[in-house]
Amino acid sequence: MRKIIVLTFITLDGVMQAPGGPEEDTSGGFKYGGWSAPYGDEVSGKVMQKQMEATDILLGRKTFDIFADFWPKHAEHWPGINDVTKYVLSNTMQKSDWENTVFLTSVADIEKLKNSEGSDIKVWGSSELAQLLLKHDLVDELWLKIYPVILGKGKKLFDNQAVPAAFELTESLVTPSGVIVANYARNGNVKTGTIGA
Repeated sequence: MRKIIVLTFITLDGVMQAPGGPEEDTSGGFKYGGWSAPYGDEVSGKVMQKQMEATDILLGRKTFDIFADFWPKHAEHWPGINDVTKYVLSNTMQKSDWENTVFLTSVADIEKLKNSEGSDIKVWGSSELAQLLLKHDLVDELWLKIYPVILGKGKKLFDNQAVPAAFELTESLVTPSGVIVANYARNGNVKTGTIGA
């Protein structure tokens, strides 16, 4: 069985939309794109290098569009990104020019993928996909980079449909610019009283 790891930049109020730049994702009239930029430092860079180690990835269609437009032309900044398999959950897209791309159409497809042999699967961005995975209890780990920012609006990691679940902190650090890096692993089910089991 493969682990599904959700990685995201997140604000103190849970927003994960467009951390990288002003034009990254302006949907919903979002005007705060690039909010992570002021907090970059050497420690954050090393964390990102480690997290970008080559492994298969799973993306929602909107995040895939952003990635497919940028990364094939800038692969020197993410070694292996063109070689790993990119799984994309979409009901509207069926093919891509980006090599090693596979399209999925349902939660059942994701469950089948998770139960297959292979590397861990990292989910980058993809707020709607992340919420869907949390709703169906398919997230094994959360790798969060929590920024000392409140935005008040924007796409969020958590909604009111996530399955109650317990997680254990497995790794953490605070960067010089105040970003909390916190990795969590699934550790029990809240509603059945098996926290820590």
